[in-house]
Amino acid sequence: MSKKIVTFGEIMLRLTTPDNLRIQQSRDFLVNYGGSEANVAISIANFGGEVEFITRLPDNDLGETCISELRSHNIGTNHILFGGHRLGTYYMEKAAAMRNSKVIYDRENSSFSELKPGMINWREIFKDASIFHWSGIDAALTSGLAEVCKEAIDVAKEMGLKISYDINYRKNLWNYGKSAQEVLLPLMKDSDIMFGSEGEYALVTGIKAPGFKATKSGEKYDVAAYEKFCQEISKHIPHCKYIYIALRNVISSEHHTFAGILYTNGEMKYTRVFDIDNVIDCVGVGDAFCGAMLYAQSAYNDNQKRVDFSTAASVLKNTISGDYNMVKVSEVESLIASQENGEVAR
Repeated sequence: MSKKIVTFGEIMLRLTTPDNLRIQQSRDFLVNYGGSEANVAISIANFGGEVEFITRLPDNDLGETCISELRSHNIGTNHILFGGHRLGTYYMEKAAAMRNSKVIYDRENSSFSELKPGMINWREIFKDASIFHWSGIDAALTSGLAEVCKEAIDVAKEMGLKISYDINYRKNLWNYGKSAQEVLLPLMKDSDIMFGSEGEYALVTGIKAPGFKATKSGEKYDVAAYEKFCQEISKHIPHCKYIYIALRNVISSEHHTFAGILYTNGEMKYTRVFDIDNVIDCVGVGDAFCGAMLYAQSAYNDNQKRVDFSTAASVLKNTISGDYNMVKVSEVESLIASQENGEVAR
């Protein structure tokens, strides 16, 4: 069976203030492109995986630039639709010390947000694919997009694809009269692979998260509490075979600790704590986890190796500016080896 992965979502124009300026101070912006599912696709391709990205772009120079950007990362673009009049945009003010980052979205009435059921030929797209990946952001933008997600999931399930889902909760995107729980719970029940932070799992299931409080590399955390947490989650999504959870403690904007969990077949695998004390850009860290996770599902049979690889790749993304995780398999495996040898990851 083909190992091609299909990802669905919006790629946007990212405008970032330079030199840690606030938006009100900046007269120039750094131009980049990104978006959760596009970031996932680029990670997969960067590791050598085959991936097709599905979206809708305006038929203008910005749309063509997005196509060129995706192709430069070896992303398949043959099924991308053109239509509508504008590319979604977001403005990024990076965090500094104790000041949090700020994101302003300008994606209303974008070409992607105007997608409706029947516009995408999912059967044609899925005929040579093995995994379909989507995220909660897709369903958050409009009720029409939530219906498109259901349409894609139903066809993927019928055609025998594995369904991968990133909870990806963004509070300020849910503005069309339905709650995230109301929309996402029915859609996520067909997932074979799922990813989220402990807070996102708590949000959609109503189960209290243990709370990750590690402050240094190699620190012990409450594994038993997380195993119980995973057991409770699995009762809500019994069909899901692989439940991945990202654990993060933000000590300051430049100093985070991070670990990962995988619960499968009633057994939990977990990583050591990584201490990241020089965070360059934490945007796309969850997407980096997802991309590495989907690559690892095919590349490795060992579940400990899968969660180690996904977590280490996500940790490395913190050191890279922009939305994409520009690291190679060898770099990820080198970081894993350093942890296994007892070296401190900083």
